[in-house]
Amino acid sequence: MTVAQKTSTKLDVPGHGAVEVPTGLFINNEWVPAKDNATFEVVNPATGKKLVDISHASDEDVDNAVKAARDAFENTWGTNVDAGERIALINKLADLLERDTKIVAALESLDSGKGVRMAATSDVPESIGCLRYYAGLADKVAGQTINHFGPDRFAYTLQQPIGVCGQIIPWNYPLMMLAWKIAPALAAGCTIVMKPSELTPLTALYICNLAKEAGFPPGVLNMVPGLGKTTGNAISHHMDIDKIAFTGSVPTGRAISVAAAESNLKKVTLELGGKSPALIFEGSDLQQAANWISLGIYFNSGQDCCASSRVYVQDSVHDEFVKLLAANAKAAAIGKPEDDATSFGPLISEGQRDKVLKYVDSAKQEGANITTGGKTWGNEGYFVEPTVITDIGQDMKCVREEIFGPVVVVGKFSDEKEAIKLANDTTYGLAGAVFSKDASQVQRVAQAIKAGTIWINNYGILSSRVPFGGFKQSGIGRELGTAGIDAYMQTKSVHQNLGEQLEWPL
Repeated sequence: MTVAQKTSTKLDVPGHGAVEVPTGLFINNEWVPAKDNATFEVVNPATGKKLVDISHASDEDVDNAVKAARDAFENTWGTNVDAGERIALINKLADLLERDTKIVAALESLDSGKGVRMAATSDVPESIGCLRYYAGLADKVAGQTINHFGPDRFAYTLQQPIGVCGQIIPWNYPLMMLAWKIAPALAAGCTIVMKPSELTPLTALYICNLAKEAGFPPGVLNMVPGLGKTTGNAISHHMDIDKIAFTGSVPTGRAISVAAAESNLKKVTLELGGKSPALIFEGSDLQQAANWISLGIYFNSGQDCCASSRVYVQDSVHDEFVKLLAANAKAAAIGKPEDDATSFGPLISEGQRDKVLKYVDSAKQEGANITTGGKTWGNEGYFVEPTVITDIGQDMKCVREEIFGPVVVVGKFSDEKEAIKLANDTTYGLAGAVFSKDASQVQRVAQAIKAGTIWINNYGILSSRVPFGGFKQSGIGRELGTAGIDAYMQTKSVHQNLGEQLEWPL
């Protein structure tokens, strides 16, 4: 057997030694190599060194996964399974993930560069919570009866699973994005063909073993790692996929929408980028505001679609706030992912690091001030210092475009009207925040900001129970909350005749 044909390998995982990890495609509850034995390389972002080779799914592999998913949906899942069974299986998967928290956190850290402590205390528990939340919703989906037509007829609606769902997840939160996608789909009764990011496939592949152990029928969850331009493209264009859910960049989201329309007009939900504004009004607790903004921009090294990357501060308190924010940036616990003291690790790739640094350079060239940070950190890997940029103009690239790194830009406003105008001066609309002790003001401003999520005197707090998604170019549809399971259902209307007679000709 050649290396390319193997579907698992030993990987040195910090704190766990040599661990057997899946490297193949997971189709119909079996590990298989790619049909053409193609692979791609996964790199450790903390060192820049190769971790492992993963099978690369071709069009034929995607087609085989879709066939398995379709067969499962028609025969062993979907409306063939009582909601109680789906509840039990999803909860069992959550139990197994909880059992394996340490190894999953270590794999997530190794693959994505985030601190292992953060993965173990945030990413894994949040993913478990998401699974349990949707397990609890699986038997609570209901239609309506409409009986306002007199004695001879009535109507009712059914909520039914859409069918086979293609799901494409990003590299910034590999495990959590997997949970956000599979939990509502499984609870609704859909089957799944998922492509994890080619940069961070390890935890997605590991979860497949847990799903099989939990007892999910073959074909319900299929995993086809590969590149976006090949594997992702095959999923987007496939004629027997009923819905596609994607989290990632705006350009890729547009391409997926076009592919969905050009193929079978499959339903699409998109969670895309952001350039989220935070408004700091005078009278706010500035230290708390700086702490929350620091969490919002430096958590996950700024690789977050709703990061607090664009901050506007009332001019009377601007300088004081900047000092507090810069001090937080300098104190951020950046370091090696395997170190328990580390909160913030490297960026995901050399390309992402270089992209972030180019934004810093462009800010300098356009006249902004790098108050702190703006350079690489350490001697290896893809680390960038937590960075604060001030003296900004609205037309600067660092203000207009999503940087996706630990870089925050800070500007000024004079009054509430100007603050709202600056906040909404963007093509994005994923999130925003208001810091003020004026109860009326926070409500006025929260309603005026054009974004899908608004935080008041905090930042970045999400819950499986609360819908999440964007306005404008930040996406279509919602994930989480009851909206998350609704996205995987379709409404069927049924009209029943109880005795009404029709005479002909009319």
